[in-house]
Amino acid sequence: MAETKEEKDDLLRELLSGEEGTAFDRMNQFMELMMRYNSAIREVRTKFEVLNEELSYKTSRNPIESITSRVKKPFSIVQKLRRMGKPLTVASISESLNDVAGIRVVCSFIDDIYKVAEMLAMQDDITVVAVKDYIRKPKPNGYRSYHMIVEIPVFFSEGKQIMRVEIQLRTVAMDFWASLEHQIKYKKESADRPEIVSELKSCAETIAATDARMLGIRKRIENLEKESEEENAKGQVLSSPVQRYVIE
Repeated sequence: MAETKEEKDDLLRELLSGEEGTAFDRMNQFMELMMRYNSAIREVRTKFEVLNEELSYKTSRNPIESITSRVKKPFSIVQKLRRMGKPLTVASISESLNDVAGIRVVCSFIDDIYKVAEMLAMQDDITVVAVKDYIRKPKPNGYRSYHMIVEIPVFFSEGKQIMRVEIQLRTVAMDFWASLEHQIKYKKESADRPEIVSELKSCAETIAATDARMLGIRKRIENLEKESEEENAKGQVLSSPVQRYVIE
């Protein structure tokens, strides 16, 4: 059930309450923490942009279609802390939550997801905390995506701080389904009816099959192109003039 404005205000007021310091001090602490999460997002986003540019140069195509990011809204943070049974304090946010800073990377094909994720994990300033592969093991509702929780050092004026960022990697097709599924079901009780759930899952499976077929088509074309290049190279060798050397 959706919370009323009064309930939301009470929750946010509780987040900013405490025995030490003023509400103004705690608000400043909260805003500074959100700034740090935004900075962590910029660090990770830049890494994906660099990888995309490099792979575009090497493979003549962009494996990453888009990169979006967000910092969790204050009310969503408070809601999650409450569901987890954690204290509603500013300190509890960074201690208990892994998804305050979030990045969504939409890739062209399934193998691009694993390639980009592996390349990111290999970087020496990235620590992978957790991985959930909902592509190989989809959620019961059909949701597919590759999730990573990573830690990255961010350098501020007072020194280095390790920040956590949640990364979701999806194909265009997976993102299409997830976005529409969320839009269809958001705050609608009738969307949980068994026949609706079943049809949405069927759509997810159809989209997953399309993803696999598109990957197969791409690989087939790449193999044909490679064979054509090899045939052309052989033809050039056979047609080149043969130099004859006469030994006197």
